[in-house]
Amino acid sequence: MKKIRIDFCDFHENYSKTNNFFYKLLSKRFDLELCDQPDFLIYDCYGHEHRLHSGVRIFYCGESDIPDYRECDYSLGSSKLDDPRHLRVPLYAIWGDPEKVIKRNDDPEKILAAKTKFCSFIVSGYNPKKNHNRVAFFQKLSQYKRVDSAGKKFNNMGAILPPGPLAKMDFLRPYKFNIAFENRSLAGYTTEKIFEPMVVRCMPIYWGNPLVAQEFNPKSFINYFDFPSEDAVIEKIIELDKDDSKYLEYMRQPYFYNDQPNKFFNRERILDFFEKIFTTRITPVAQVGRKSFSFGRLFGRWKLAKRHHWHPMRPPTWS
Repeated sequence: MKKIRIDFCDFHENYSKTNNFFYKLLSKRFDLELCDQPDFLIYDCYGHEHRLHSGVRIFYCGESDIPDYRECDYSLGSSKLDDPRHLRVPLYAIWGDPEKVIKRNDDPEKILAAKTKFCSFIVSGYNPKKNHNRVAFFQKLSQYKRVDSAGKKFNNMGAILPPGPLAKMDFLRPYKFNIAFENRSLAGYTTEKIFEPMVVRCMPIYWGNPLVAQEFNPKSFINYFDFPSEDAVIEKIIELDKDDSKYLEYMRQPYFYNDQPNKFFNRERILDFFEKIFTTRITPVAQVGRKSFSFGRLFGRWKLAKRHHWHPMRPPTWS
């Protein structure tokens, strides 16, 4: 296998450089050597250490951040970009096992019988300028029937849900619905918020990526973008809650078209993209104009690299 000198930085706290999605996947095709001065650097959006590296920079972000090609040479992430330097890899596609949302062996009637609660809601951070719509929706739906909120914000259950996807999915399991709103609406931006309730057959009420129907069957969940208004969305939820036969129509529909994982779960697609990166000779953006590089610029980069802004984030469960 081809030897690749690689490193990782600017990921969430406690990020393991060897126990992560990219290291495990790339190790299947390449001989990886972790080193402090790598030829290739994979970095996230949670810091500035990448500015100190002079090799090929590969930006990855599962959130809605847009890659800045003045700082990176290639990128992977949720962004929907028409650029050969970018590969779209939504966060949900590396978050979990697609087989867990395949429905071929489901018994919808049995699943519905185990749904003893109405609707769930989890929010731990709240910015009224960015997140008002999901809170307002939660409050409006609560006028019909109690919606259990287990996050740090707007908690109405007393106890706060422990961190981590397993605790979240255990919490969601007995509910018929889950308010699965993204932090923002952006084409391509789809996270684990829709995937986790699907794993436990808790119907997502989804808002976020307006193109989500290209990736998941909208007949299997409530897609906010299929309705003319918020009131119409709530009317549909109430209709399904009151009529088991209509709820079961959704439950019988596969989450994936033809009950087959969509293309974003294709690991060979990601490996081929890295193959292109590792075999294409370029002058990294970090080295462009290097002759005019000054100590003042280096000091400025060092100060930025020291200024880490760690975002609260659950460590993912790698598939």
